[in-house]
Amino acid sequence: MPKVQHFQVTFDCAEPERVARFWCEVLGYVVPPPPEEFASWDEYTSSLPPEQRDADFACVDPTGVGPRLYFQRVPEGKIVKNRVHLDVRAGAGLVGAERLAVLEAEAARLIALGATHVLTQYADEENESCITLQDIEGNEFCVD
Repeated sequence: MPKVQHFQVTFDCAEPERVARFWCEVLGYVVPPPPEEFASWDEYTSSLPPEQRDADFACVDPTGVGPRLYFQRVPEGKIVKNRVHLDVRAGAGLVGAERLAVLEAEAARLIALGATHVLTQYADEENESCITLQDIEGNEFCVD
């Protein structure tokens, strides 16, 4: 069986560029350059038929390590909880009060970008603290 070398994570959303730019800020990702024959993404978008404009957008890890994130416009809105979500690993390796403080600081930064707080799960005998947020279109993700 071949080894998978690369993958992307795809988001269904109403406003692909807006959601992509939110995730760029969250993860330190960047918008890739437009196709070679275009000077800007606006120029590229203007070249498309009207029904294809603003239909998708992407962002990438500038180091090339993380997966590409792809955002595609869909007509329906989000109705139920995500079956897959991203974890923003802000507190990896930390425990207790130190971990919670780092998670709360990261959550505050993301809320300032437009995220919404859903739930803070505090450490217990089995699990460390974790904070669940929603992005600007209501997709759940964890800060852990």
